[in-house]
Amino acid sequence: MGAYGLQTHIWNNNWKSVLLMLGFPVLLLLLMYALFLLFAGLSGASMGKDEIAGPFVWAADALSRAWPFAIAGAILWFGIAYAFYQNFIDAATGAKKVERKEEPKLYNLLENLCISRGITMPALRIMETDALNAFATGLHKGQFSITVTRGLVNTLTDEELEAVLAHELTHIRNLDVRLLVVSVIFVGIFSFVGELAFRGLWHGGARMGRSSSSSSRRGGGGAAIAIIAALVMIAIAYALAIVIRFALSRRREYLADAGAVELTKNPDAMISALQKISGNSAVNAPSEMREMFIENAHADFTSIFATHPPIQKRIEALAKYAGGRVAPIAATAPAGGKAGPWG
Repeated sequence: MGAYGLQTHIWNNNWKSVLLMLGFPVLLLLLMYALFLLFAGLSGASMGKDEIAGPFVWAADALSRAWPFAIAGAILWFGIAYAFYQNFIDAATGAKKVERKEEPKLYNLLENLCISRGITMPALRIMETDALNAFATGLHKGQFSITVTRGLVNTLTDEELEAVLAHELTHIRNLDVRLLVVSVIFVGIFSFVGELAFRGLWHGGARMGRSSSSSSRRGGGGAAIAIIAALVMIAIAYALAIVIRFALSRRREYLADAGAVELTKNPDAMISALQKISGNSAVNAPSEMREMFIENAHADFTSIFATHPPIQKRIEALAKYAGGRVAPIAATAPAGGKAGPWG
């Protein structure tokens, strides 16, 4: 079985991407209902209705009038994101597109890799930072792009740089990039809205407390229940933006490392590149964007949410299953077992 182009892995990426896009309008309506409910609880907009059910009924009525605009907004967002997602990513990371005349060595390394396997060459971009990192983006053929940092270009040898480019090409081949773009652009909006909502609650806590207290006096316990229910719904929408990382299998990085070896026939170069990247990969970019990088050193409060396996584990896998040699400073590969993490 090949190290890249695995049909099961590609199929999984495709259906997850479709599922996320289909779920976007549903989650958007849930978030809108929660915001209407929060407004009803805080403002007393449902006064005159049933004390408990009143805010919920009022929010449902408001949503019934607003949902066509929400769906239209979702369609518009899909269109904007589809057309300009690369602009969003470039703006967030500071990446700039380069051509052969600007970066001949880098361009030739990527071009030779693509020619050797009959792969359409993606666009090439550079981030002007000393950090060592790289990532690929794109939704379909003709839109794919590979971005590397200036630090990576200046620090890695040609063989190591070729291995990193091959790693990113494998992400493109396996359509990992499509799932990543969908999760960042389409689902990331819930993280954005949820974060705004909770920041607003945090900074306006005293005023909101007085308002909710007043609303509670006017609407009884129903207002308080509505506020709590709304906050729970917003928290769920916000949490989904984090839980979505479960769709971003850590296995994709093992597969991309293996694909780099298959393309370059040089496991040692991939290992030494990872060793140099380790501890030097921190990039000033939004957390959602960092999920796309070859190394995302940031992890949440628990490793269960980490989007990447530890680099040391990846090095051990390359040494054990691809026959690579690990420098003395790195740990040796674990013994036992036959099936690799990409097999």
